[in-house]
Order: sequence, then structure tokens, then C-alpha cells
Amino acid sequence: MEDHRHPYQLTVTRELVAQHYLTVPNPEPPEGEVHSHQFTVEVRFAGPELGEYGYLVDIDAVESILDELEERYRDALLNDLPEFEGLNPSVEHFARLFGDRVADAMTDANPTALVVRIWEDDSAWASHRRVLDG
Repeated sequence: MEDHRHPYQLTVTRELVAQHYLTVPNPEPPEGEVHSHQFTVEVRFAGPELGEYGYLVDIDAVESILDELEERYRDALLNDLPEFEGLNPSVEHFARLFGDRVADAMTDANPTALVVRIWEDDSAWASHRRVLDG
């Protein structure tokens, strides 16, 4: 997933186990029943230039944000979390909602784009891309 508009990119990954069940359109088991995934979350920042110290974004700051998000989602039933209210808890929605929380927690104005890719297993992932308001 190369982004040629931004010459600098930095990706940090995190794994966590969470549960969900799909709610529409009448999913068959096991998708319609509570089940677990070992999600791999990739948080990719991009931007046109590096900051004062030669970083696109401080990896330690990103790790701190991911620590908090891992705490929120680890072993949770996604369907029960307020951000999923009224939503089918698909991996697509999870990628967007996870990105909302990363973007809200960011204090570094240097990166201009964020892509969150969440793998729900070894062969399936979804992503959400956004522009960051530095």
C-alpha cells in the first residue's frame, strides 16, 4: 500500500485478541455467533517531510497510543462498545473507529495522512485512510 504522494511513511503494528459477531445480513454461524479474532493492527503515518529531529512521528508516542487502544479492545466484545452502537462490527468499521482514536490522540502535527489496516486473520484485512489536520 504505497502512497507515492508522501515520501515518508512509518508503520507500527500491534496484535490483540477481541471478539465480535456480525449482525447483518443474517450471518450464518460462526460469523453470526460470538467468536474471537487475533487482529493485527497496522497504523501507518505518511507525510511530505520530517520533523525537527528527523522523525516523521515519534515511535514511542505511537506505541503509547497503541498501548491505550490495546487496553480498550483486548478481550472486548466489540458489539458491546459504545463506538459500535448501531453498527455491524465489521473489520472495516473497526479500522475506521480505531483510526478515529489514533487521530484524536495524536499531538504531532508532522504526519499528514493515516492509514489503519486491520487483519482479522492471515488472509483478510480492511483499511481506512484519512487526512490528518496537523
